[in-house]
Amino acid sequence: MSYLHEVVSSRELLYNLTLREVRGQYKRTFIGQLWSLVNPLATMLVYTIVFAFILRVTPAPGDPSGLDVFPVWLLCGLLPFTFFAAVVQGGMGSLIANAGLIQKVYFSRIVLPLSTVGSVGFNWLFEMGVLVVVLMICGAWVLPWLPFVLVIMLVLAVFATGLALMLSVANVYFRDTQYFMGIILQLWMYLTPIIYPVSLIVAQSKEVGGLFGTSITILDIYRLNPLERFVEVFRNLLYDNRWPRADDVWYCVISAAIAFAVGLWVFRRNEKGLAEAV
Repeated sequence: MSYLHEVVSSRELLYNLTLREVRGQYKRTFIGQLWSLVNPLATMLVYTIVFAFILRVTPAPGDPSGLDVFPVWLLCGLLPFTFFAAVVQGGMGSLIANAGLIQKVYFSRIVLPLSTVGSVGFNWLFEMGVLVVVLMICGAWVLPWLPFVLVIMLVLAVFATGLALMLSVANVYFRDTQYFMGIILQLWMYLTPIIYPVSLIVAQSKEVGGLFGTSITILDIYRLNPLERFVEVFRNLLYDNRWPRADDVWYCVISAAIAFAVGLWVFRRNEKGLAEAV
């Protein structure tokens, strides 16, 4: 409880650091906040050309929404992943980026990665707002599902924060961590059904059957990936306009709780020595 009280007492610093990140990110740019949309839209355009027009990947229409628009389907999975990746990468480098502040003043160090989560979350809300407008223009009745989307957004933020806390400490002692994680995140994206439907994995899993003479299939291993569940839940709510499966939601919640608990434990265990290590 004393640690929680210390974090709460640093709320003004957290607010100011978050505001600094938000204001500084697009300072002196012509279109400002709109730049947060450029990267996901450019990525969507490239993937749409490659996978929808060249490779002819065809995900099933939204059920029961009836949507059959590949770029929108893609964005429903791409935006959650870009948020996750931005939180992990930004939070991972937050301690080193603020080394001077850590060495000069004592405060609860956890506010540094948390301020990154806040600034990335602010941009993400803007991006998701644009996606909701696009979905409504395309005919999806997404408004009733927005409260549940916000809840899952919060759960994803908790999951990403837990990993960011662990990696921020690792990055202080082993600077290779940030470069290694850049590769891991690229692989993680392709191991998540963002640019292709999970039905492709299901078909391949059925064809191969049990692995090494067991009943464990490729799909069983594939679905251990928490982000696969997060993407599925987001698409169920936004693209399909229906309730996600309960086991998918619980998997997301439990994964987030475990990641945050472990991340917080690692961070607290190493927090006192950060001023000397950065």
